[in-house]
Amino acid sequence: MSRIGREAITVPAGVTVKIDGQHVAVKGPKGELELDVHPNMTVSMDNGIIHITRPDDEPFNRSLHGLTRSLVNNMVVGVTKEFSKELQINGVGYRAQKTGKQLIMNLGYSHQVTVDEIPGITIDVPDANRVIIHGPDKQKVGQFAADVRKKRPPEPYKGKGIKYAEETIRRKEGKTGK
Repeated sequence: MSRIGREAITVPAGVTVKIDGQHVAVKGPKGELELDVHPNMTVSMDNGIIHITRPDDEPFNRSLHGLTRSLVNNMVVGVTKEFSKELQINGVGYRAQKTGKQLIMNLGYSHQVTVDEIPGITIDVPDANRVIIHGPDKQKVGQFAADVRKKRPPEPYKGKGIKYAEETIRRKEGKTGK
């Protein structure tokens, strides 16, 4: 049995979960999320506890078991606490600012780079070199942060660019280093 898949998901107070066949809808104070579960998985809820079960021990069903449990758990956590990613901007003259629902960044190009907020995602810019992206959907937050990072990935020689806060850049010596 899957170690992750067999763990029960406790639904906190203030969160409502509706299970309609293979469709799971979770609503909480930070938003609402929906997921269509694979037909092989069975999702059931009793007394505020969600259980995910699989029909047999086929390798495909075993792999879906833990995945489905993680996706449903991420939905429950997301609508209560929200997920966030912090990006750091390094470089001389590199900075970010938020204007309305747009993130405007100076990244060493001849033009400013503009990124619009997408529904369900909020951008905060506490200072000129930090950008915090947060929202209830873990996949959307991670993908949006990756898209912003892609505008100027960090380079290994001087470390200039946009990087995740927890990321470390392996630095290289220049051509004069021996």
